[in-house]
Amino acid sequence: MRNKQYAERPITFNDDMIRALLAGRKVQTRRPVKFPVIDRNVGCELAGNELAGEIAAGNYYNSKYGKPGDRLWVRETWMPDAPRDGTWADVEFYGCKCSPLSMIPNRYRKPEHCIHRASWEGSEMVGWTPSIHMPRWASRITLDITGVRVERLQAISEDDAKAEGMIPEACDHIRRSCEEIGCCGDTARGEFSALWTSIYGADSWKANPWVWVVEFKRLEAGQ
Repeated sequence: MRNKQYAERPITFNDDMIRALLAGRKVQTRRPVKFPVIDRNVGCELAGNELAGEIAAGNYYNSKYGKPGDRLWVRETWMPDAPRDGTWADVEFYGCKCSPLSMIPNRYRKPEHCIHRASWEGSEMVGWTPSIHMPRWASRITLDITGVRVERLQAISEDDAKAEGMIPEACDHIRRSCEEIGCCGDTARGEFSALWTSIYGADSWKANPWVWVVEFKRLEAGQ
């Protein structure tokens, strides 16, 4: 059996981005760089341009998301799905307060024994477990990192926005102007700016922060 030569880290996506991943549209993600970033070699703080230069030179030791060849396992909103053959009581399997998820037998700790909200097509349900509480065994999506870089948020191109899973749509914001929120018009880049603003706040696009850009490919089951 081959030894594992890569590191694994969790990463969280919302339902829309999970669907984009499953459809094969999403092959990039951008996340804010959280400063200070400390240069491990000399112990001093790195400015954004210095961090970008280090990563561009292949020095990935300051990378929060690892390096090319490492993997990300995806966390999403989910719930356990108890087998209906009576081998495990629903009240225990679903992890209520008196029955934590740790009580689920090992043989059921697999993605196929879970329901994932992003692809659920049944009737509306309550009791979803937030993505942040998804254990590794429940994750159905693993990403192989193919590239890591650091750049300013607004450096994203139209092609990169499409690689983020965005589909160009008409602007429909009424209360605020494009200039106010940094909207880029009816483009994939415009959709991305609107998504970023919805997650990180009204002025987050205009602030043009440094971001991690992680490129990846989705691995098939068993890889």
